[in-house]
Amino acid sequence: MAVLSFLDKERAIAPPGYSRWLVPPSALAIHLCIGQAYAFSVFNLPMNRLIGISKPAPEDWSLEALGWIFSIALGMLGLSAAMFGKWLEKVGPRRAMAAATACFSGGFLIAALGVKLHQIALVYAGYGVLGGIGLGLGYISPVSTLIKWFPDRPGMATGMAIMGFGGGAMIGSPLSVFLMEKFKTATSLGVMETFVAMGLIYGVFMLFGVLTVRTPPPGWKPEGFVPPAQPKKLVTSANVDVGKAWRTPQFWMLWVVLCMNVTAGIGVLGQASPMIQEMFPGRITPAAAAGFVGLLSLFNLVGRFFWSSLSDLLGRKRTYMIYFILGTGLYALVPTFGRMGSVVFFVAGFSIILSMYGGGFSTIPAYLRDLFGTMHVSAIHGRLLTAWSTAAVLGPVLVNYIRKYQINHKVPNAEAYSVTMYIMAGLLIVGLISNAVVSEVDSKHHHQET
Repeated sequence: MAVLSFLDKERAIAPPGYSRWLVPPSALAIHLCIGQAYAFSVFNLPMNRLIGISKPAPEDWSLEALGWIFSIALGMLGLSAAMFGKWLEKVGPRRAMAAATACFSGGFLIAALGVKLHQIALVYAGYGVLGGIGLGLGYISPVSTLIKWFPDRPGMATGMAIMGFGGGAMIGSPLSVFLMEKFKTATSLGVMETFVAMGLIYGVFMLFGVLTVRTPPPGWKPEGFVPPAQPKKLVTSANVDVGKAWRTPQFWMLWVVLCMNVTAGIGVLGQASPMIQEMFPGRITPAAAAGFVGLLSLFNLVGRFFWSSLSDLLGRKRTYMIYFILGTGLYALVPTFGRMGSVVFFVAGFSIILSMYGGGFSTIPAYLRDLFGTMHVSAIHGRLLTAWSTAAVLGPVLVNYIRKYQINHKVPNAEAYSVTMYIMAGLLIVGLISNAVVSEVDSKHHHQET
């Protein structure tokens, strides 16, 4: 079919003279949409009282049960990225981005049906499983494309590719609140209608990315770019096949690095809105909490571009060292900020933490490119994202269930997150050690042209 042939890999090759600066908007169109996942916590409290409306009824879903929607979606992101990474390299970014659009948009619509029928399994299957597959495909699709367009600045390139995902909540959070308020009635909180509207809206914007993405012609290089004769330390000019890359110790050291960095941030993101309301009772309104989620999203976005661009100057290993040392100190101080009643310090601390959390995501593809080359970087990146899948379960479980345990043992809500913050600091120390032992990949793993 002519329509489907438009998605072919060959049809996406840029014509001569095409400006590489026209490519980042297509990546942002995808990532700003799928980044809505970071704003999903604004639905937690409304979905906790779909039946009771003003307060949770016995038949309503618990916050612990709702927390699994986010975990399943992020878990499927990593699994689908690992499963389909090599397929993406084969069919090209345009077809993969089209599949991501169908899955992510369709996931919202199935979740809406689950809300209407009050069947949480449908919400898990829709937003969690199908939408999560859309997240995975949409997340890795633009990465190798932009790395190939910007071989002179791979850190900046991955920052441009991934910063939209971090900024998605900056749009998704206020949009969700606005739509729920718009559709709200005396007997409905407007969640179902909001899911339908967001599925359609995001579907349209993601199609823009599908239609506009382009890949460079084979052998293309930026004007005036000359690869260095002597590569920097930990930067290879060779390539490693994905089948060999994931068997190297370097891959698994980076797996631990990403898993620890993500676990330490993702649990907070998944419960950011209720957490700040419970830590500062009576002082933070739902609207202010939504603003906090949006602010975290802004720092997540800015951090993805700032830190990954800085890594082009400092190197990836040194950049991650900063993430882990500074992050450990800030997590250890968060409970103190809460006991002080200082909303400003609390928000500032988490803003810096989330900038480095986002920076960790955008720096890791460039780290992989440095160690394993560009040939299969999307596929290798996809497999590494299983670390995100693990963290997507581990982080929210730590926050939600330790909180519940604390409250069940008569700990005030405002102090129920303290133990979790200290655990997060400990996880970052594990990441620091793993990053410290990363070394160059042995030449025996390099791909040999036949």
